[in-house]
Amino acid sequence: MGALSIRNIRKAYHQIEILKGIDLEVEAGEFLILVGPSGCGKSTLLSMIAGLDFPTSGAIQIGDKDVTHALPKDRDIAMVFQSYALYPNMNVAQNISFGLEMRKVPKAQREAAVQRVAKMLQIEHLLDRKPGQLSGGQRQRVAMGRALAREPKLFLFDEPLSNLDAKLRVEMRAEIKLLHQRTHITTVYVTHDQVEAMTLGDRIAVMRDGVVQQFGTPDDIYSRPATRFVAEFIGSPAMNMIEANLSTNNGLAAKGIELELTDEQRDALKARGATAASALVYGLRPEALSFADTGLPGQLTMIEPTGPETYAMVETALGMVTARVPGKVTQRVGDRVHLGWAARDAHLFDRHTEQRVG
Repeated sequence: MGALSIRNIRKAYHQIEILKGIDLEVEAGEFLILVGPSGCGKSTLLSMIAGLDFPTSGAIQIGDKDVTHALPKDRDIAMVFQSYALYPNMNVAQNISFGLEMRKVPKAQREAAVQRVAKMLQIEHLLDRKPGQLSGGQRQRVAMGRALAREPKLFLFDEPLSNLDAKLRVEMRAEIKLLHQRTHITTVYVTHDQVEAMTLGDRIAVMRDGVVQQFGTPDDIYSRPATRFVAEFIGSPAMNMIEANLSTNNGLAAKGIELELTDEQRDALKARGATAASALVYGLRPEALSFADTGLPGQLTMIEPTGPETYAMVETALGMVTARVPGKVTQRVGDRVHLGWAARDAHLFDRHTEQRVG
């Protein structure tokens, strides 16, 4: 029995279906990421898990208990919100212990819980301060401490880092990962940030329009995206997409240019009955491309150095292509260059269904 079971969850508001049959199984101690663009349904699904809203149909189970229509207080969960939601008139210790006090937990036990989570989050020196005296990162630690004090079965995060600046987001992301490694509490984390998704999650559910497009490990999703949407959403810069058709020599052709395939890719296309009329998309991640002596010719139109690597945009006969190359580049904007890649690094998608074909 998993720690969290979500079976065929649907949610409709005034005949508009927001969630369209979500099925997820989360193991005990697992860190699940719900990721997707705004409006994909990830926060709605988290609300269903938390008991802040109820599904139109389907079932939710936490451990061995059906909680589909249970109130939040009966689910043994703790939630950390984007807005921290701290009581401004209480100090840090009081904020952490308030939920326990409401549950009539004895004072000695409350105080022990406060000390335990304060030490874990390294905020012992802040216990007497009010929220207004804290930085954004410190407030978020207090919000996590309040949730941790309960030792819940399920830890829920609703975009907790969205209000922080870039440096703090990186620091807090590491704190959350370390926290999970220490506590092993089953966690569901909602974000629209694919970097958070890839660095934090044991498994990721990529959502779009109320549907889970792919559910798997970060490596599965990055290395073998199930759909064109997943391929373009996960990874920065986004995957290059080239529209192509089968050529007469069992390869692919795009605008008269041959695109090499591996034997495995050819077999996958043959098994699907692909013909020259088949509309396909040939995807290449920017890091799969490199400057070469021969290959796809083009003109360098933009260079974006980031320090350890450089993003290079090249105008080719196949359209604008982005390459991510290590270190600095000696080429300049306006130079003619060639791009090379290995066929094994290409991803093939059906242009109409957007499903992976090889």
